[in-house]
Amino acid sequence: MTEPQPIDAHVESRRQREAEPRLYKWFRAVSKAQASDLHLKAGVVPHIRRETKILPVKGEALTADDIAAMAFEILDEKQRVYFEEQGSIDVAEEPEGGDRFRINIYRQRGNISMAVRRVSREIPGFQELNLPPQIRHIAELRAGLVLVSGTTGSGKSTTLAAMLEHINRTRPCHIITIEDPIEYLHMDRKALVNQREVGIDVPSFQSALKYLMREDPDVVLVSDMRDRDTFQAALQAAETGHLVFGTIHASTVSATIPRILDLFSADSRDLVRQTLAINLKAVMCQMLLPCLAEGIDRVPAVEILIINPSARQLIQEQRDGELIEVVRSCEHEGMQDFNKSLLDLVEKDYIDPRLAYEVAPNPDELKMRLKGISASRAGLLGR
Repeated sequence: MTEPQPIDAHVESRRQREAEPRLYKWFRAVSKAQASDLHLKAGVVPHIRRETKILPVKGEALTADDIAAMAFEILDEKQRVYFEEQGSIDVAEEPEGGDRFRINIYRQRGNISMAVRRVSREIPGFQELNLPPQIRHIAELRAGLVLVSGTTGSGKSTTLAAMLEHINRTRPCHIITIEDPIEYLHMDRKALVNQREVGIDVPSFQSALKYLMREDPDVVLVSDMRDRDTFQAALQAAETGHLVFGTIHASTVSATIPRILDLFSADSRDLVRQTLAINLKAVMCQMLLPCLAEGIDRVPAVEILIINPSARQLIQEQRDGELIEVVRSCEHEGMQDFNKSLLDLVEKDYIDPRLAYEVAPNPDELKMRLKGISASRAGLLGR
């Protein structure tokens, strides 16, 4: 087995160097290639991730000494000690005028490897993301809890970034985000934005939320409500008049409430349910689908529930499965179910009808609605 490399005491720390860290050359290349990730491993050429594929770059393989030197340039003495003890460390670098990069430095088979995630400054807008226009109105709420649900990779973080950037550009307020990791950088515009990254700026979501109210926020983002304490703190922030955004893993809006309650013990769920009924303002659930239109990689299908008196009553009465009926009967209030969203995407020629049937919660109903579109188009064409 290969012995772990000791830290070379002669490697200059970043604070001792006047020159730019060598990693910055790779940062610029990653940004230019519009890649999301960079992987450095001893004995192989660097690899980047573009969309979903890991691809090698042109050039020579890096040695173990190359990677160690690049790693220790960006670590201070305290971070070096931590890395030696733990075998892994998260740090962040933000070259002036460039993107932000989150770097995980870790040991594997006795050598040092690095995984680098690019955090883009370019935040797409609602129209660019092909999101329903009513999401803009949800972003303009002043208080309460707004949840974006969906599976991993469904675009939740990007949707939330667009909503926060809309607030940033239109409302003079204080936005605080607690993220793991930060995925988009928000520059101060009309709003003042402070972004805290778990593992770098703060040790945990719970720690960040503990002192949240002392930081005078108006708008709060909690990127992942994964446990009871995190959700409870976010809910308390919404109760006290703040606008709180969060994500949770659920496949439909109707499944979101039970998913939240699963975080809590049975004896506390009734109280949580009543608090949700009062403070929850909207739930959006989305999935990303391959797009047929040129220049568009994927488009979101989005289910939207806006909490009105009918929805509030169903939540209070533990009739979560009936929330979808509120969605379907209140399209005039900006709500829509997945079938309505899929119908719109097919009508715009963004997705193939066969794909819509595959992902639809109710394929038979969608088929009937699509037949209506086909009949309408045939009539227009005189067929």
